[in-house]
Amino acid sequence: MYFEYKVVGGDFTIAGVASSQVKKTLKQLGIDSSIIKRVVVALYEAEVNVVAHAYEGVIYVDIKGDGIKLKVEDKGPGIPDVSLAMTKGFSTASSSVREMGFGAGMGLPNISDNADSFRIETVVDKGTTLHIEIKFH
Repeated sequence: MYFEYKVVGGDFTIAGVASSQVKKTLKQLGIDSSIIKRVVVALYEAEVNVVAHAYEGVIYVDIKGDGIKLKVEDKGPGIPDVSLAMTKGFSTASSSVREMGFGAGMGLPNISDNADSFRIETVVDKGTTLHIEIKFH
């Protein structure tokens, strides 16, 4: 099964739409609830990152028998220092994003903690692509 979701930067009303729809699909497929939770946490964090930091993005979801692959591609500022961005609590979110309850600096660490495989490709002033894989074992 393959799905694509467009994400608009700054539109927090749509943050979580893709993760909710993927959750529903995984439930229908009978995937273990502990795996679904990991997928939803990773995907939601990635969605919020696009909304909070980028101009726009696309989420690609590929569900196969043994697992799920997520590719989250955005056009935005990129990440100047990936190691720093992976530090729990580090955030570049604006004050307005933080006032809405987002931007605590846990997004990328939470994605990493919930993924079996996680890779970041980023180019400053161009954008970022996250590759997330979670096995159904």
